[in-house]
This record gives sequence, structure tokens and C-alpha cells, in this order.
Amino acid sequence: MKITIKAILLSTVVILVTLGALVAVLVPSGDRPRHGPAAPDARDGDDLARRITEFTRGTVAHSDYQRPLPAQRRTVAEAVGLFLDGHRAEAGRRLAEVDFGIRTFTDTGTGRRFAEIADRAAEVRRGWGRVYVDLGAPTRWSVQVPHPVADTRSEQLGIGVLRARTGGVLVLAGAHRNAGKGDRADVAHRSDSVFDVVCDELVRRRLPGLQVHGFADSTEPDYDVIASTGKGDQGRAAARRTATALRREGFAVCRAWARRCALEGRSNEQGRRAAADGVPFLHLEFSRSVRDDDERMGQVAGALATTLP
Repeated sequence: MKITIKAILLSTVVILVTLGALVAVLVPSGDRPRHGPAAPDARDGDDLARRITEFTRGTVAHSDYQRPLPAQRRTVAEAVGLFLDGHRAEAGRRLAEVDFGIRTFTDTGTGRRFAEIADRAAEVRRGWGRVYVDLGAPTRWSVQVPHPVADTRSEQLGIGVLRARTGGVLVLAGAHRNAGKGDRADVAHRSDSVFDVVCDELVRRRLPGLQVHGFADSTEPDYDVIASTGKGDQGRAAARRTATALRREGFAVCRAWARRCALEGRSNEQGRRAAADGVPFLHLEFSRSVRDDDERMGQVAGALATTLP
């Protein structure tokens, strides 16, 4: 069979291209990292604010409340501790025992990674709430929202603070404070909730807590914010810094350590535990006018972020 020079050249080109493709596969490019995780998939993105807002509007606002058994509370708290210690697989297994689960995602609003620990079976029936963890930095503080929906838009304060400063944990109640029998769902004033035991776990780790609430303008008509350290005074220095930061933004702050204010949070259960363990705790109430104004809410989040650890 007669082989032409043209055929030989074509065969050579095919061989060289094939070898080049093999080299590209087997030898990493200098522009690609040799180690470490791949960049987050765009499909992994979700808006943290939208996700929490949909939860509060669609679930919290209509939820019943089922008081968790002691063993169930303990399981969730221990699993949150395991997760914060980096034992994520073990945390997931423990959470599955009480039909909770973990989802991680990239917040499209900040580009940061967060974990969501939430009920995967019966959120509307049980009303046990959720926990959000910033995965981009060591955990150093918590923001707590015990009365979402009931304290209108207080969850938006929690979202704003969590986004404004790295290293935070957001603990979010899962039912309206009036859900269930009596005051069972009022987690700020009870010690038998998932919300409370998670906050206790964070206190055990000596993480300062910031708890946000809302009040009617008529309750303290001369003030935008009521600031208190709750039962104890370990957070007094942080409280002063926070009040100063808010006043610089133009907010009128009633400082419970300097004068009598309404809604000082002295009977708050999470504040009691923090005081007993000598951990800073700050109880902040915001007027309805502040909570209804997105611009002022942004100023609040910015001011609080400057005083967090």
C-alpha cells in the first residue's frame, strides 16, 4: 500500500494532539491549585436573608409548638457542640436521631459559607427553630432571636448582624411566642426549649450573646433602643460600647445600667445562664419605627458589628 507524505504528516499531528491531551490531564496546570477544595458550585448558592425570611413567614408564623423531651434537647445541643468543634459527620449522625439535619451553602448576599441546622421532618408541628453558623471564621459570638414574627422583623436584625461580622452563630426560635399551651413557646423565658439549650451550649463555650427584641413605640416613646445586660453585669463594657456606637448613628438609647427603662430583660432565661457563668450578655430592644425602616436597620447592624468580639 502506497503511503504518501501527506498521510504521514496527518498521522504525526494526530499523535501529538493525543499526547498533549494526556499531558494536560495527568500534569496539573500552574494556574490550577494542586490541593484544597474546589470553588463552590454556583448551584450551591442561596440567599441567607431570603431563606430565613421564608422560614419565619411560612413556618414560624403558622407553627404549633411541641415541648421537646430532655433527651431531645440534649441531643441537639451536643450535636451543635460537635459541629462547632469540627466533628461535622458525627454532629450529623446525632442530629438525625431527632430528625434534624445540616445543610451548608454559600450566601449569595455576602459570598460567605454558612451552615443551617434545622428540623427536617416537622418544623411546623414542633417549632424547635434553627441555628445558622458562619463557616468562614472561628466562632466567637452569638446573636439570638427568641421572638421572630411576634417581635416584628426582629429576625431581620439577626440576619443583619450575622452578615455584618464574621464568626457568628444565629439562634432562631421556630414558633410564635404565643404558639402552644400557655407560655411554652416563649423561649426567652423558659429553660426547656431547644433554643435555650443551644444558647446554654454557647455559654458553656464562653461565647458572648446578643439577644434582639422589639417593642411598641408607645412603650418608650422617647427612645429607639433599650439596652441592658440582663440579669448580670459581665457585659457592661460591651454594652457601653454598643450604646455609644448606636448613639453615634443617631439612635436614642435607654441604658438600663444608668436609668430605669422598660423591658430590661432581667428575667430572661438566657441572660440568667450567662450571668451565672460570668459570660457577657446583651439584651437589646428596638422600637417598631426602627424595625420598619430598612435603612435604620442597616445602621443598627453596622453599629453592632463594630462592638462584637
